[in-house]
Amino acid sequence: MTNKQTFSKFSFGTQVRKSPYSDAALRWGAQGFSVYNHMYIPRDFGDPVQNFWNLVNDAILCDVSVERQVEITGPDAARFTQFLSCRDLSKCQVGQCKYVLITDQDGGVINDPILLKLAEDHFWLSIADSDVLLWAKGLAVNSGMNVQITEPDVSPLQLQGPKSRDILRAAFGDAPTELKYYRFMEYDWDGVPLIISRTGWSSELGYEIFLRDGSAGDRLWEHLMAVGAPLGLKPGHTSSIRRIEAGMLSYHADMTLMNNPFELQMDRLVDLHIEADFVSKAALTAIKAKGVSQYFVGLEIAGRPIAGSNDEHWPIKWDGKKVGYVTSAIHSPRLVKNIALAMVAVDYCELGCELTVNMGSETRPCTIVPIPFYDPKKEIAVKG
Repeated sequence: MTNKQTFSKFSFGTQVRKSPYSDAALRWGAQGFSVYNHMYIPRDFGDPVQNFWNLVNDAILCDVSVERQVEITGPDAARFTQFLSCRDLSKCQVGQCKYVLITDQDGGVINDPILLKLAEDHFWLSIADSDVLLWAKGLAVNSGMNVQITEPDVSPLQLQGPKSRDILRAAFGDAPTELKYYRFMEYDWDGVPLIISRTGWSSELGYEIFLRDGSAGDRLWEHLMAVGAPLGLKPGHTSSIRRIEAGMLSYHADMTLMNNPFELQMDRLVDLHIEADFVSKAALTAIKAKGVSQYFVGLEIAGRPIAGSNDEHWPIKWDGKKVGYVTSAIHSPRLVKNIALAMVAVDYCELGCELTVNMGSETRPCTIVPIPFYDPKKEIAVKG
């Protein structure tokens, strides 16, 4: 904890918000930030490969305050939340989380948040990088439903990795460590209100700690590092290596408003048979009947390790004809392979299909393979 830089080195001005943990992350070694949901997020704590090994072998603490909460309350909160999403939410229980898709009137994906049900009339959408708050407010105005849509003072941290349970116990006692996968609890930390969930963007055992009082951000970060460091905790950032290994999609990188759930192979998150109405119901019904022209797939790319990750969508070709594009690519030091997520035309996306990828300065062979690339049944995250 020797970084003496001030945040002004990274600031673009007041149009991009700091998080309650920005200064703490900087003190603990953050070397770079990017912008997500109009906020700064730490993206660089040194070697990304070491960050990956810290995650999969021990534990990392990540500032993910950029996962803003869209809060839906009021007498019609449950009906309105269902109206936003194409997934059946009728059996969601208080204290449960669900991964959902927010889709528009054409079936396009607006966001893929985690839903938290705090009460029968109280929901949070913990969002990826797009303006769900504005979309929800616009729908609410014309919905005829009695709901209130706000962004509360909530700032999550992610505590992820195989030692996260022991660290959580040291920080908050036994109760949070007993949470089942995709469940959460409210917790009073010396008068500071938290919500602790067994979720996270890593496919490892992990937890998210939702701080409900931003003024306590620095104190919470230091508390977790103080109890966690002796147990192996390191400050870090969400690992692109691990999330690509897990086949986890990143909004804007792997999917946009132009993509629908069926081509993303997320049929499991679409429930067209439910009685309740939702915004995309008619559009998704039509898309399913017609079929799609492309699918989201996994690739292995031949050759020496990719340096870093792709900063553009690399074209995928077959016999000189473009048939798709790479969305996210990385070298996995654990698998000792170049792995990638891609969108490919249906005629060329069978497992084992051999294609080529144009990486700008060179062209390499690539092969369609199953995703996830590692732990395909998610046993690490689910069983812990």
